[in-house]
Amino acid sequence: MNGTGGAALRIARRELRGGVGGFRVFLACLALGVGSIAAVGSIASSVTAGLEEDGAVMLGGDAALRVAYRDISRDQRAWLERRADVSRVVYLRSMARAGTRRSLVEMKMVDGAYPLYGALETQPETDGPFAKRNGAWGAVADPSLLRRLGIEVGDTLEIGGAVYRIAAEIDREPDRVSGARALQLGPRFIASSESLTETALIRPGSQVWYFYRIRLADPGSLAVWKEELERAFPDGQWIVRDRSDASPTIKRFIDRTTLFMTLVGLTALLVGGVGVGNAVRDFLAGKMQTIATLKCVGAPSRTIFAAYLIQVLVMAVLGIALGLLAGGLAPVLLADLLRDALPVAARVDVYGRPLALAAAFGFLAALAFAVWPIARACELPAAALFRDVVASVRVRPPWPYVAVTAALLATLAALAVGTAVNRGIALWFVAGAAAAMVLFSFAGALVKRAAGLAARAGGVGLRLSLANLHRPGAPTGSVVLSLGLGLTVLVAVTLIETNLGNQITRSLPARAPGYFFVDIQTGQLSEFENVVRGNEGFRAVRSTPMLRGRVTRINGATARPEDVPPDARWVLRGDRGVTWARELPEDEIVVAGDWWSADYEGPPLLSMAAGTATELGLGVGDTVTINILGRNVTGRIANLRNVRWDSLRMNFIFIFSPGLLESAPQTHLATVHADPARETEIERAVAVAFPGITAIRVRDVLDTVAGFLERLGLAIRLTAGVAIAAGALVLAGAVAAGHRRRVYDSVVLKVLGATRRRIVGSLLLEYGLLGLFTAVVAAVIGTAAAWAVVTEVMRFSFVFDPGAVAATTAVSVCITLMLGFFGIWRALGHRAAPLLRNE
Repeated sequence: MNGTGGAALRIARRELRGGVGGFRVFLACLALGVGSIAAVGSIASSVTAGLEEDGAVMLGGDAALRVAYRDISRDQRAWLERRADVSRVVYLRSMARAGTRRSLVEMKMVDGAYPLYGALETQPETDGPFAKRNGAWGAVADPSLLRRLGIEVGDTLEIGGAVYRIAAEIDREPDRVSGARALQLGPRFIASSESLTETALIRPGSQVWYFYRIRLADPGSLAVWKEELERAFPDGQWIVRDRSDASPTIKRFIDRTTLFMTLVGLTALLVGGVGVGNAVRDFLAGKMQTIATLKCVGAPSRTIFAAYLIQVLVMAVLGIALGLLAGGLAPVLLADLLRDALPVAARVDVYGRPLALAAAFGFLAALAFAVWPIARACELPAAALFRDVVASVRVRPPWPYVAVTAALLATLAALAVGTAVNRGIALWFVAGAAAAMVLFSFAGALVKRAAGLAARAGGVGLRLSLANLHRPGAPTGSVVLSLGLGLTVLVAVTLIETNLGNQITRSLPARAPGYFFVDIQTGQLSEFENVVRGNEGFRAVRSTPMLRGRVTRINGATARPEDVPPDARWVLRGDRGVTWARELPEDEIVVAGDWWSADYEGPPLLSMAAGTATELGLGVGDTVTINILGRNVTGRIANLRNVRWDSLRMNFIFIFSPGLLESAPQTHLATVHADPARETEIERAVAVAFPGITAIRVRDVLDTVAGFLERLGLAIRLTAGVAIAAGALVLAGAVAAGHRRRVYDSVVLKVLGATRRRIVGSLLLEYGLLGLFTAVVAAVIGTAAAWAVVTEVMRFSFVFDPGAVAATTAVSVCITLMLGFFGIWRALGHRAAPLLRNE
């Protein structure tokens, strides 16, 4: 080790013998930010590991083939059965009836080989639960279905034309997450697929999904089996998944949630970075005489810089280690909560990648916010350092240190974007965080400037408070920046959640239909409408043909999800609703091209939702091939239209021109508007007349979505609370750093005759004003961010919620007053005589 390095190490070692007293806020800020990022990453990794380990159980096999509407051929099934164990599971929705009560159910009809992996657990345990006895088929159901229908185990219910006896309640369903739909609208009902014939639910065009689960004798031959399947049936109209991707919907949800919560955690780390910089600055403020003395005896600036950088790095390692310990233990501490909230068992373990990522974020943040104050202190001349003890000297470090700080911040941003699942969202976050920090820095300077201009306003107490806000060395700017960032996140998250909740609980129900009725056969449509219209409270009924198809080609090329932008991949991952129409749907507007004439009879034309077409890079004149009922139908895009998805009408991405699809087997979808008090009567009348028609109550769906959003919003708000906690730590550090000055000020004021009450009131007014200013700025920036997300990303109308802003203001003022009062009370406890004798 050279002389400079050795000297720096010796100085650092001697300084560190004094303990971590000056670094408590530093350690807390760093540990909090790193811990939040490590916890989110560790929990996500444990859930993802559970998905991967239990892939075969969750999927129901080593691989699974999914087919919509039409079953596979005998030759195809024979090919599968020659090479592996096969189990067929049929999914569909229908209405269960028990006396006068009815409920939508998610039906899962299984064969004798089910389940290939795992076990179906029931209460009570029973053998042969699906056998037919005394004219009733056995079945097991979710306990919520029994509660809805008011029945018990052993009672019967009807679905379609079949009678089922509830043999047991479902306790654990091994392949629950591999069903046909991401959103489950009704309780699960499992019975034998042999009973499907009696239900008479499967008719041409009915919405039904067939799953063929495969169990290989040698699981290691999965790749070979998939290649053989592709060679044998190159045009097989199925979607194939294997155990490595058992539940892509859950995986995508976990990835997106992890991304958002990690970014909020990164906000906490940035807020903590301000605290790191303040803590280093305050620590160095107590070392100014030492640094000046070292300079006077000839110590080079680089040696002094290295000595204090070593101390910062040691403390950074300690703070990061504390954060990693807390984050790594998060899956263990939250294991019970995760078990209840997720359909997959998390694998509690130590996961290196999220911990390493959190450590990298923490290390970069610590260095980025520490280099500047260290460089400033080390580059000042000795005389200026002595003067800095009593009067702060404003100086900018030399450009190499500025460049290093900029490079560290750029690396921090690059790491956030480069490791994100969705780099576009992460890039917007980085840009927004940078803009917010600039705005809050400007706001802090503005608050100080305004306090200086108004310093002579009001009484003595107000003047003293304003003077403290703009005096040299006041922490006003750093407090506004750090506490404001956390509050901004809270305001934005709360307003976004409020607007979503308003859409789901108020705006949507007000204009949404009461029911969607599906699987209406063409021959039933006229009579169905007559039954609906014959009920009191009826307002309107609308119907449209309904088919489902999968996009197989775009402009003649095979449509693969990985070949399109991430936000559009969902369109290609499964089958989509398809219809045909002569007239443009109500409330929709053509924004490109022209709608076809009502009597059009030419080659298939296609109308496409404009937003989806833009995401896929398509326009008028392009072609899309959709496989419908096993037949590829290619349509040329004739027009693009704006679709109001928030209307909850019968909206479709794809609408074909009349002609080809008119004669295809199809069912109809209908919406019914009625007085809310009369909706059940209409549902009951339809169920009696048409047992095979499925009713989906819109308010039940909205309640399900609202509950999900409430849980997700709570998780994100808790994470945002970490950012606010980091801001509170910065404020606590500022209070601690100004303690000696507060003691001196309070003693002088008491000597001059000020009462304890006046001193406390004046200082609390200072902190109250600081909290209020910070909350106002955070409310403005947070509202702007929420407006941008709601209107530009979610395409909803934005409604300002003053309650959310008022709550944020109250939080800000309370935090600043509480911490300020703690500092004031300590300062007032000092006796005047000892301090004045020392002075």
